[in-house]
Amino acid sequence: MSINKDLVAASSTPLVLAILGEGDSYGYAILQRVRELSGGELEWTDGMLYPVLHRLERSGLIESRWEKAETGRKRKYYGVTDAGREQLAEERRQWRTVDETLRKIWSSVAEFARSGMPVYLPQRS
Repeated sequence: MSINKDLVAASSTPLVLAILGEGDSYGYAILQRVRELSGGELEWTDGMLYPVLHRLERSGLIESRWEKAETGRKRKYYGVTDAGREQLAEERRQWRTVDETLRKIWSSVAEFARSGMPVYLPQRS
C-alpha cells in the first residue's frame, strides 16, 4: 500500500518529535524507526526527513549536536527541546481528535452499509 504524500507530510512532525521523545537519535536511525513503527508501510527518504529536521530545529523544537560514532565517523544527533515536548503534546491532542472523528464517521458509514439502506449524498450544483 502506498500512503498518500499529503498524509505522510502531515504526520512527519509528530512522528519525528515522538521518536526523538524516546531519546536522541540521528537521521538514518530515525528513518529506520519510522519503517519499524509502520511495519514497513512508511518508507521515508533522506530528502523527505532532513528538511523536516531542519525546519524543526529552526523552530526551536529540536536541537542538534555532532558526536563521533563507534565507527569513528562524525554523526549529527537530534534531541527534542522543552518547546518540542509541548508541541508534541499539542500534536498528540490534534491527532487524537482527527482519529476519533474518522473512527466515528467510518463506523457510521459501516452501519449504513450493513443495514442495506441507501446512502444519499446531496447533489452538487
